[in-house]
Amino acid sequence: MAGAIASRMSFSSLKRKQPKTFIVRIITMDAEMEFNCEVKWKGKDLFDLVCRTLGLRETWFFGLQYTIKDTIAWLKMDKKVLDHDVPKEEPVTFHFLAKFYPENVEEELVQEITQHLFFLQVKKQILDEKIYCPPEASVLLASYAVQAKYGDYDASVHKRGFLAEEELLPKRVINLYQMTPEMWEERITAWYAEHRGRTRDEAEMEYLKIAQDTEMYGVNYFLIRNKKGTELLLGVDALGLHIYDPENRLTPKTSFPWNEIRNISYSDKEFTIKPLDKKIDVFKFNSSKLRVNKLILQLCIGNHDLFMRRRKSDSLEVQQMKAQAREEKARKQMERQRLAREKQMREEAERTRDELERRLLQLKEEAQMANDALMRSEETADLLAEKAQITEEEAKLLAQKAADAEQEMQRIKATAIRSEEEKRLMEQKVLETEMLALKMAEESERRAKEAEQLKQDLQEARESERRAKQKLLEITSKTTYTQAAATTSSSVPPVDLPSFSMLSDSLPYDFKDTDMKRLSMEIEKEKVEYMEKSRHLQEQLNELKTEIESLKLKERETAMDIMHENAGSKQNTIKKGRRAVCI
Repeated sequence: MAGAIASRMSFSSLKRKQPKTFIVRIITMDAEMEFNCEVKWKGKDLFDLVCRTLGLRETWFFGLQYTIKDTIAWLKMDKKVLDHDVPKEEPVTFHFLAKFYPENVEEELVQEITQHLFFLQVKKQILDEKIYCPPEASVLLASYAVQAKYGDYDASVHKRGFLAEEELLPKRVINLYQMTPEMWEERITAWYAEHRGRTRDEAEMEYLKIAQDTEMYGVNYFLIRNKKGTELLLGVDALGLHIYDPENRLTPKTSFPWNEIRNISYSDKEFTIKPLDKKIDVFKFNSSKLRVNKLILQLCIGNHDLFMRRRKSDSLEVQQMKAQAREEKARKQMERQRLAREKQMREEAERTRDELERRLLQLKEEAQMANDALMRSEETADLLAEKAQITEEEAKLLAQKAADAEQEMQRIKATAIRSEEEKRLMEQKVLETEMLALKMAEESERRAKEAEQLKQDLQEARESERRAKQKLLEITSKTTYTQAAATTSSSVPPVDLPSFSMLSDSLPYDFKDTDMKRLSMEIEKEKVEYMEKSRHLQEQLNELKTEIESLKLKERETAMDIMHENAGSKQNTIKKGRRAVCI
């Protein structure tokens, strides 16, 4: 009895100790996940679990976003998940998104998963027109997006219409020009074909490098009022704070870079920006919602911290990640080179095999022709021999007839015909017999010459037969050699080929660790070549802009299109903003 009571007490105590959980749904840019989250978990516990699941180590760029009363909010790391103003029905949904943007994507984004998540997010912002992108840059970005998705261009696979279902350009760009979807696809495909050899991560990085130079990239906009009550826009990004006219989000009226701000204070819903230069007036502003004020403060603190962090030496963790990334990049490059060599050798072997098969077929045809010629020569020789024999027999017969005629003539001459008529007739008959004998002799001589000529033709025919047999023997020996070469060419291409040369010498290579240093030097060399590529890229953009300018519908231009044409580069805009008078 006591044992049963103790057992029930033990079971009830275990039941009480079991943690209560709730279901959380996490939506990334390309996937959805669900987790069982303990009630006591803080935001950091859930965030770390998501990062571990994704294999993400560059966690400082990202956060868990949710929406409360049409206002965006981010999960706080030091606060319990359920203590936030999130809907309490399960599953509780959060969006895993980039909260802070790097100043230089190529230098700061190390992991491929980080690059991929940024690429998907920036691409969606451009297509949704949350980031303004010029038409010519939109086409180039679309070509890199296609390269990232489909790999190298193949005319036999990527035929006309293969992009018909893809969303690649902002609707604003499509409506701005008198161009059909086929015309847009043709221009995107033309640039897509030039990206051959780029891997998915390289294509995504090129996309981000172009996108980061757009004016609205990485900027979070908030509607604010200055101390005079004038409505303005506040832009917070990796470079600092920017003040915009509500009708123009491209060119700031004034800017406060992080390194020129002495202090940002917040009290009673009012922000105060104090510049380092005391000659510049203090700028005060506020927003109408407390949640927006808190979000502005979070973004200011986070962006400023990252700004200061970039100006310091990399932490040991970042150094390790960059070293691993360089090693992985070098390994992949070596692997691509090895695969390229193997592909080249395989293609050369296939070309050699095809050539050998073609040569073998040609030799077979020549052998067949020689065999046919030999058979014809043999038949001709037989006919000539038969004809020579017949001619010889005819000559003998004619000679016999001539001899008989001569004997008859002698007999007639010996028999004298006494009468004149008989004599005359005899003389006439003798004359005819003599003429016949003469003709017989000439015909016999001609037949004898013809028989001699046929003997010579027979000898020449037999000589031709001997030569044809010798040529057939030579062709048969070549055919045997070619068949042996074709048998071995499927695995290793022949080194020496006497009749023709189709193979180039294979390049020696090895995969020792010393290649790592060489590849690292090549990577550094690529950075030096970046400026030249950028110049070429700008020329390409200008060329496309000129090409499609005649198709633009001026009446469909938006205010941002006009402002973008009049604005300078992003960096020049910020510099101008620094010199502007604070409002």
